[in-house]
Amino acid sequence: MTLLDLPQTLPAPGTAALVRLLHPLVRAEASAEAAASATGAVVDPADLEQAVWLRLLERAAGGGLLADPARWVRDTVRSEARRARRTARRESPYRDESAADPSGCPERAVLGADQRRVLHAAVDRLPAPCPRLLRALFSPADLTYREIAGELGMSQGSLGPIRSRCLGCLRRMLAAEVVAPELRGKER
Repeated sequence: MTLLDLPQTLPAPGTAALVRLLHPLVRAEASAEAAASATGAVVDPADLEQAVWLRLLERAAGGGLLADPARWVRDTVRSEARRARRTARRESPYRDESAADPSGCPERAVLGADQRRVLHAAVDRLPAPCPRLLRALFSPADLTYREIAGELGMSQGSLGPIRSRCLGCLRRMLAAEVVAPELRGKER
């Protein structure tokens, strides 16, 4: 819906005709002024157009007639562009790191805690050497293979093959618990 669709709500009877007459000029001036932004501040031509139409309607509601509409449009577009650039230079982005980070949201925290609970439960169900080995490998202390082998009483060379078998067993266990999604629209 545009201003042209609502002629009965316009404040003056000649405003609709003026809008139709000035529309191409306003669009061209706003596009040219937005492209001529030398300061690097981005000015949207649609925002400039909207500001000019608003100023025109305010002026028409106040009863002020335009002596030279084309000159008024050019001057208004330029003044609105200057105002928009000043505003853009003074604005700074809102830097709230907690709001920008989606991993800190409560839903993700609950889902992460649930996934960790399921993983720990699955690790506890693994055969004998696996739970201790996986906990040692993924501990926050970041132990080396030599330290893990000494802690578990195993040879350092056997940690890799045992770890591989434990992770394979864990993968099969978790795959059995998680049902694979079916193809949509396919009935069997």
